[in-house]
This record gives sequence, C-alpha cells and structure tokens, in this order.
Amino acid sequence: MTNPAPKRILVLGATSGIAEACCRLWAERGDSLFLVARNSDRLAAVAADLRTRGASYIDSAVADLDDTAIHPELLAHAINSLAGLDIAFFALGVLGDQQKAERGFAEAGQILHTNLVAPASLLTWLANYCAQRHSGTLAVLSSVAGERGRKSNYVYGSSKAGLTAFVDGLRNRIDREGVRVMTIKPGPVKTAMTQSMKGSKKFADVEKVAVTLVTAIDKGTDVVYVPGIWRVIMTVIRAIPERVFKKLNL
Repeated sequence: MTNPAPKRILVLGATSGIAEACCRLWAERGDSLFLVARNSDRLAAVAADLRTRGASYIDSAVADLDDTAIHPELLAHAINSLAGLDIAFFALGVLGDQQKAERGFAEAGQILHTNLVAPASLLTWLANYCAQRHSGTLAVLSSVAGERGRKSNYVYGSSKAGLTAFVDGLRNRIDREGVRVMTIKPGPVKTAMTQSMKGSKKFADVEKVAVTLVTAIDKGTDVVYVPGIWRVIMTVIRAIPERVFKKLNL
C-alpha cells in the first residue's frame, strides 16, 4: 500500500497534544506543514522536531487565535506560504475552569470564545476559500462532551456542542462544493491538557488517536468518534431520560 501524495496542511493549535501527534505522522510521510500556536518557545520546538522527522516544508506563525481580527491576514499568509491548501486541522481549545465559570461569566465567556467563536471565525474564512476552489478538507476537533450537558463540565461541553452544530451545518452547506468538512469527537485523551484530571491514566493513548485521525482525514470521513467505542457510549448516554439523567453524578 502506497502513501498518499504529499499534502499541504495548516494546523491551528499546533502545540496541543493531539495536533502534535498528528503532525509527527504527517511529517514522517513528507507532508508540508504550517503551524500556528500562541506559545513561541513551544511552537519552535515542535517545528524543529517535525523537520527532523522528514516534513518536506515547515513554516509557522505565533498568534493568539482568540483575536478574530487577525484571522484573514493570518490564514492568507499561511496558504501563501504553503502554496495552496489541502487540509486545515483545527485543534485550538481550552478546558477552562468549570467552578470558576459557575461563579461568574468572565471565565464561561472565555471558554465559549476560544472553543466556539474563534473556530467559527477561522472556519468561515477557510470554508469560503475552499468552496471557491472546490477542494480541501477542514478537520475540526470537537468533543464527545458536546453531546449532552453534564454538571461537571457543562460550559466546556456547551462550547463543543455549539462547535459540532456549526461544523455539521457547514458540511451541509459546502460538501456539494467539493469540500470535506469533518467533525472529530474524541473521548478523553492522555495529553498535557488532561494529565491532572481524575482517571487520566486510563485515557486513550494520543499516538493511537493520531493514527485513527490521520487515516480518517485521508478518507474524508464525515464524523469520527475516537476511540470508536465512544459512538456506542454516547448513544447510550443520549438515550437516558432527563428525569433520570439529572439525578446522576456526572
């Protein structure tokens, strides 16, 4: 089985654990990568590692993607640097502090902005770019947490629920234009962002998750649960009657 032709890939939130693991796979097969993240030191380290792994081209930009005003110029620069675009991978997001968000809207608003508003801004620009060219894949990390609100993380969950709905609607709008729009729904994954969470040692291995995602992106799968068992788990959770669900300690 031969590897697919080299791709030009934009990675937004490139220092997240899942994004890094996917980038390592893309680099090893010789793809071209443009990386965007806000931490300059971490971004430089990731870029250097990917060069040693065989990426055919690496460029990067330090940017706070919460600032939607910079999105058009940033995205145009990235695509110009790559000389086109085959895949945009959206991995920006924060867990936030649920308890702090319950005490006041400032924290809740920040979570919603980072996880929903900023990706929606980026997606709108890139969707129009890809639709005009009748090509490209937009692969967006959402979460199984968006499938039903739970008291332990309903602010984060609601941001992901909104993102899932936005991505689903976008797919319905531009799939007919030859653009693939993917909704990726991971369960808990063992990364730096989740290492302090209870039970994190049992979370999915990020390298295995990356293999699943890179394969699914190549295939253009519409909706991906990873690990796949989460499709079954969430079907069960969604089916629990509200009168029962509200009494559960979830």
